[in-house]
Amino acid sequence: METTTDLNTPDDVALAERMRTGRDRVIGELKKLIIGQDEVVDQVLLTLFVGGNSLIVGVPGLAKTLLIHTMARVLDLKFSRIQFTPDLMPSDITGTDIIQEDPATGRRSMVFAPGPIFANIVLADEINRTPPKTQSALLEAMQEHRVTIQGRTYKLEEPFYVFATQNPIELEGTYPLPEAQLDRFMFHVVIEHPPEDEELEVIRTTTAILEPQFDRPVSGADLVAFQRLVRRVPVADPVLRYALSLVRASRPKSPTCPDSVKKWVAFGASVRAAQYLVLAGKARALTSGRYHLSFEDIRALAHPVLRHRVLTNFHAQSEGVTSDTLVDRLLEAVPMPRSGM
Repeated sequence: METTTDLNTPDDVALAERMRTGRDRVIGELKKLIIGQDEVVDQVLLTLFVGGNSLIVGVPGLAKTLLIHTMARVLDLKFSRIQFTPDLMPSDITGTDIIQEDPATGRRSMVFAPGPIFANIVLADEINRTPPKTQSALLEAMQEHRVTIQGRTYKLEEPFYVFATQNPIELEGTYPLPEAQLDRFMFHVVIEHPPEDEELEVIRTTTAILEPQFDRPVSGADLVAFQRLVRRVPVADPVLRYALSLVRASRPKSPTCPDSVKKWVAFGASVRAAQYLVLAGKARALTSGRYHLSFEDIRALAHPVLRHRVLTNFHAQSEGVTSDTLVDRLLEAVPMPRSGM
């Protein structure tokens, strides 16, 4: 049983083809400056095609900021970088009302001065360095694509994305992200040190004069159209149930959870995890030249979607069991339905 209509109109097929070729051309432009990190680039692009937000975690020097800034340049989108610090205030992100005097009349009035959140791609750099009160200033923007200041609501220009970065090895002076905020990130992207040959190429290119000129194969309007197309991709009921089964099995109180979850998980994934598994899987299918979601799409995206939503308990931490290990166990334990795509 299909839960959505098929992509059978010529316009949909043409748009799907433009999305696939656009992705390939964007990757080609990124390679002028970004060496390797193919999986990370792919997950960032899926974030754009779905219309979500992503958390990128990696040690310093792995081009997290460079990747997102370069992506904004290639797509010709307004980019804003916010350096999160302990003294950052919510108004430093959203903007605030200021008193402005009219030169002609001398009358003073309150005028809204937009903050850096008013961009298409917002990079929240080292987001865990600021207190929860300031972190929460992003919540409404990430979920509703709007901000409310002094009782007035301002819509953010589409497309709108938040990419946040974290350093996993530096804990002093940091504030853990609240679970509610973590859950709003579609992906938790892990960026690792590249292989030796790629690292050698990074050193070679970054120590020479490098001034690439970028073509712009995909526009902001294209991204909005791609996001709508993704939601029209059909999903067979068995595939939908498989995504939900993975999520439900991650919860310790679920009767379907494996022993590893009962032993090592404090809290499992929310329903938003299943939604993002399906949406990201749809985008992955389209960029692979397919017009339907498959079991393999769900399995391929289980780690970035679930790793920040499967919260380990003290026993797991003491035994060195990570969320990625538990996602592996879930993929082994939850059977795929016999019928479906």
